[in-house]
Amino acid sequence: MTPLQIGLLGVLGLLGVGCYGLLITRNLIKVVIILQILIKGAVLALVLAGEAGGQAGLGQSLAATVIVADTMVAVVGLALAVQVRRRCGSIDVSAISTLRG
Repeated sequence: MTPLQIGLLGVLGLLGVGCYGLLITRNLIKVVIILQILIKGAVLALVLAGEAGGQAGLGQSLAATVIVADTMVAVVGLALAVQVRRRCGSIDVSAISTLRG
């Protein structure tokens, strides 16, 4: 197997684990972590696409941009989880529906 094929297997593994995790968990903290796993799979795909296309620098710069945005998503997601915990007493996803009204 070539390194590109091994990398693509890694991308599929990360995306598969992320999708499975989103389907089975109801904890907000775990959801944020699983979203991080999904985004890391997308970042790896960007780097591999840049390498396969002969423009490794472009893929790496896009990956760096996504990592910065990913960090902001994680911070906001964890802040929302803290607020849900304070208001509802639980970090379960079903607790969010009680915030309406």
